[in-house]
Amino acid sequence: MAEYAIGLDLGGTNLRAAAVDRSGVLLEKIAGATNMSEGREAVLEDMVSVIQKLRKKWGAGGLAGIGVGVPGFILLKEGIIKNSNNLPFFENLPIRDELERRLGARVILENDANAAALGEKWMGAGKEVEDLVLLTLGTGVGGGIISGGRVLRGYLGMAGELGHLTVVPTGNPCGCGNQGCLEKHASATAVAAMARVMSLGEGLTSKDIYEMATAGNESARRIWEIFGQSLGVALAMLVNTFNFPLYLLSGGVLGAWDLFAPAMLAETRRRSFTFRTTHTRIEKATLGDEAGLYGAAYLPWIESPGRVH
Repeated sequence: MAEYAIGLDLGGTNLRAAAVDRSGVLLEKIAGATNMSEGREAVLEDMVSVIQKLRKKWGAGGLAGIGVGVPGFILLKEGIIKNSNNLPFFENLPIRDELERRLGARVILENDANAAALGEKWMGAGKEVEDLVLLTLGTGVGGGIISGGRVLRGYLGMAGELGHLTVVPTGNPCGCGNQGCLEKHASATAVAAMARVMSLGEGLTSKDIYEMATAGNESARRIWEIFGQSLGVALAMLVNTFNFPLYLLSGGVLGAWDLFAPAMLAETRRRSFTFRTTHTRIEKATLGDEAGLYGAAYLPWIESPGRVH
């Protein structure tokens, strides 16, 4: 039996798992909905069930390990999720140990954006580099930092919360307690909020604002410029801090790249001497919503058998 790993990506709405072999071939994927309304036990049972299904089909003997990507701050040493707005019933639950107990197998827990960054490093746009930063642009803004081919986690496991970089010192308040956070100025939610402030209409989505902008609405175009400028401020900070060769963007709003990228790149150039004078790249990620699956599956091969610190 060929060696493989199982990766699981748990989100607020979707639960997906995959068996992936050592060369990065996706052997099988199972996707379903996260049963949020049914509570913690139902979601745990679903997680265990899909992993068991894959393990049964592909063989326990060849299983290198199980990686699980979840939203929120992760205390990696303890295997506990903190501050997960999408999964409040998992707050303070020792989820790693609980999954290991039910599965009788080693589980590695990781933040979902970190897992996505690792997936892009392994099988996506970052295959040729050892160091990269990924920004995930969705309802909020997540981030993952890969240094030397591994996730940069910090001393607790809470590094890479790039959505909470301050890009506007006196900007919009954020639930984290800060104001002017990147995700309050450069996320799908922020786009919709700006549209309300600019009286473009109620209940508009970021896709609606994109379509309005492409149809020539100047206010909608301005929203995407502000979105790009905010990203540029953050990216310049990241370029100046890390001097990595590659910075990737992923998420649903990438469809508006042509509207926000010119302002983003101009702002990054203005604020970063390194970006202006080197071959530092800012590009689209390539794996889409499968990045987290690949990254979670890759964890067992790059982490030591002991507890992740």
